[in-house]
Amino acid sequence: MITVMGATGHTGKRIVDSLLKAGEPVRALGRSAERLDALRRAGAEVLVGEPNDGAYLTEAFRGAEAIYSLLPYDPSVSDYLGQQAAVGEAIVQAIQGSGVRRVVALSSVGAELATGNGPIASMHAQERRLRALPGIDLLILRAGAFFENLLPALELIEQHGLVADGMGADMQLPMIASKDIADAASAALLDPSWHGLQIRELLGQRDISYGEATRILGERLGRPDLPYVQLPYGEMAGILQEAGFSADLAGLYAELARGINEGLVKSLEGRRPANTTATSFEAFVAEMVS
Repeated sequence: MITVMGATGHTGKRIVDSLLKAGEPVRALGRSAERLDALRRAGAEVLVGEPNDGAYLTEAFRGAEAIYSLLPYDPSVSDYLGQQAAVGEAIVQAIQGSGVRRVVALSSVGAELATGNGPIASMHAQERRLRALPGIDLLILRAGAFFENLLPALELIEQHGLVADGMGADMQLPMIASKDIADAASAALLDPSWHGLQIRELLGQRDISYGEATRILGERLGRPDLPYVQLPYGEMAGILQEAGFSADLAGLYAELARGINEGLVKSLEGRRPANTTATSFEAFVAEMVS
């Protein structure tokens, strides 16, 4: 049996579906019984609880051969890194208390950095916690930026006729479809042959800039001249707050944009076949934008 955190999210739902199709018993975790119900009907055992509850996670991990762990994302929390630390500590407590020995953990490109990487600092801290645990097999998946993070740009396009962010228009960065991350995680969860500590980057089909992504979106939407505007970091943070992000997280994202622009947040491995995945941004946009 395999336990999957964030089972209704971008990566978790696809992982649960893949494991069930492979005939693997699955325990799906989430905060909402309503959202988990479809997975229950598909054959998963579901457990509802809060990810910062160590006792809940301990019970959820108990008896599992492996777990998929992540730090759930909530843009509204006032102390983002503090909230992420509470969840991370609960995960570690539950691994220790449950006796689970195989962990596939979602992280991010740039998580080797303790500072200057905005919200990714929480994943740096979590990697350190997990790596300190004795006697477990641990695979850390450091993924590029999710394609799905660009979907809010559709509202900006509709309202203002442009795409805007803090990233330089020509700054190339690894971006990836969440389904490609899920497929890599599913394969690892089903593969008993790997052992010890492994860190693997997942960089998407190719590096892509916000300028190029804007052009691809514009062509799909019938707006071939759609502009991309690079915002000053403070203005970027302000727009994020208007969209519902806490001031704390908005500031962290501005810090991340600066870190990317200045070459601090980047792939360590460099692109190679093992960390390149199948889904292009063009294919993602064609699927998501009708």
